[in-house]
Order: sequence, then C-alpha cells, then structure tokens
Amino acid sequence: MNEENLNLSKWMQLPRCVIIGYDAINDVGKVCKDLGLSGEAIVVTGPTTRKIAGDTIADLLSDEGYDISVIEVSSASMHEVERVKERASKTSFLLGVGGGKSIDIAKLASTQLNIPFLSIPTAASHDGIASSRASISQGKGSVSVSAQAPLAVIADTRIIASAPHRLLASGCGDIISNYTAVKDWQLAHKLRGGEYSEYAATLSQMTAEIIIDAAGSIKPGLEKSARIVTKALISSGVAMSIAGSSRPASGSEHKFSHALDKIAPKPALHGEQCGVGTIMMMYLHNGDWRLIRDTLKKIGAPTNAKELDIADQHIIEALIHAHEIRPERYTILGDGLTREAAENLARITNVI
Repeated sequence: MNEENLNLSKWMQLPRCVIIGYDAINDVGKVCKDLGLSGEAIVVTGPTTRKIAGDTIADLLSDEGYDISVIEVSSASMHEVERVKERASKTSFLLGVGGGKSIDIAKLASTQLNIPFLSIPTAASHDGIASSRASISQGKGSVSVSAQAPLAVIADTRIIASAPHRLLASGCGDIISNYTAVKDWQLAHKLRGGEYSEYAATLSQMTAEIIIDAAGSIKPGLEKSARIVTKALISSGVAMSIAGSSRPASGSEHKFSHALDKIAPKPALHGEQCGVGTIMMMYLHNGDWRLIRDTLKKIGAPTNAKELDIADQHIIEALIHAHEIRPERYTILGDGLTREAAENLARITNVI
C-alpha cells in the first residue's frame, strides 16, 4: 500500500444522542445529565419560538439544577453570533431552540467558543438541524460555513406537527433536493476529480427516497408526518457530516435557490426554492423530473414560480446566474445557462 495513503485520515462529527418523539423536550434534563453536561447554559431562541419551547426548555433545565439564561436572536447573522458569544463566554453549553436561525447561531457560536451545543428544532423546515454546517446571512443572501455537529438532537414531534404545514413541506423540498445534489456530486467527481463518498451519497439519496415513498401520507398536523420528515432531515445532516461537506445535500438546485435569494425582492422559503430547483435540475440530468414535481404537489409544496410568489423574470435571472454561486462547486450548470436555455428549461418543466 502507498505510504501516503496510510497517513490519510478523516474526521466525522455526528450527534451523540438523537431523540425523536411526542413530548420529547421533557427529556432535555435527562439528556444533558446523561451527556455529562453541567454548569451554566444559554438557550438561543427567537421571540416566537421562545414562547413555543424556549422558556419551557429553560424551566425544565432549571428544575434539574442548571443555571439557565435565555437570549433572543432576530437573524442568522454574524452580528448575532458575536452577541451570543459575548453572553456565553463563561457558559458550559448552548441550546439552539427554534428554526434555522436559532440553531445556526447556536451552532456557529458554540463552535467558535469550543463548547457543546444541543439542537432542539420547533419545525422540520431544513436539514441543518443535525448537520455540521451553518447558514449565515451575508448581504442579500447567505453563506454555508463549517461548524460542529450538535452533541444531541431533541425533536419533539408534537411541537413540530403543530407548526405551519408550509414549514414541513419546505423541509421535504430540502430533502428531495438530495436527488440532484448527489447527481451533481457524481458528475463533478467524474469530470473534475475531488473527494467523493459513496456511503454519504447513498445515505443522502435513500433519505430523498423515503420522502418520495411517503409523500401521500405527509399531511398537515399529523405527528406521524412530523416524525417521518424529521428523521429524514437528521439523516440528511448525518450524510453531510460523513462527507465532511454539504455536497450530499447541496448542488445546482441550491445554487438556484441562493441566486433567487439575491435576485427576488421577496424570496420564498429555502426548501421551497430548492424543491422547484430540483424539478429543473433533474430535467437537465435527464432524470424523472415529473416524479419530483408530482411528489412536491402531493406534499403541498410549491412547484412553480406562481406558487413561490416569485415573478417569472426572477426565476430566469436566477437560472442564468446560479453557476456564479460557489463557482468552485461544479454542477450540471457548468459555466452557466444562456437566457434562451434558461427560459426553455423553466417552460418545459412548467415552472413558468
């Protein structure tokens, strides 16, 4: 064996404990004790999610003898990350309670402070709840940065099922986008070389297939639906941790979504845009784009510009400029689409 290969090593960060179930937040004290966590802790949450679960988490941990404080955040920005870090300079661990911004801020702040954090989602709207990536706003858009994976994930399906169905449907769109993300990753590996993990890719694709197969049973307000989608989101996050990058779950469809964030005056939810992007990117990959569209329809997620409430011209502009997002990440978009190609793609797939 080549001596150089003997020195190769790869670090994978995975959640040590994952609890998914009805009233699961009631176990937060036990989880923290079992993980050997002690001392002071801060709950990072938003104004709405504080009422839904943040204050409850703080009370439950206080009852277990922890010194708990709560900080409200308003956006997933570096300003908020720095504000949390300043408050948490002498804190033992953080808990991100809420949606994307609360979890991403807790994730990145805890990484930079070198302390653990727990992820406690109140909605299943994105696959960042268990991943080692954080999405932070930058200008009119966002960037994905490396961070630590949560030490534990506590997903209360009662709370998640009671969230607006639009959030759950958005989470499904984010998971379904794994189909084209994996195809882009395979294409980049063949044409440009670079690292590729067959295990991470298989896990990511299997996760998308779970949502495709379960689409007919994903309904508003059903605890079973929340359980299915949450498990899939966590699985997708684990695939990214195994790969050591977001490659298994982020490709050309995510580039399209990030371009829309910059171009559209009022972007839709991240997972909604990724779902519509997946329809079009699957067509470019010569895959079953109609299956993607029909699955999103069953779930109640948008499948076109009108349902995204985004003007047709912004869809076209996003397709034209999508390749400029993370240009080092090769996808089916290559060096970009012409305006004519973008218009044809959006029309053929009925997105406009």
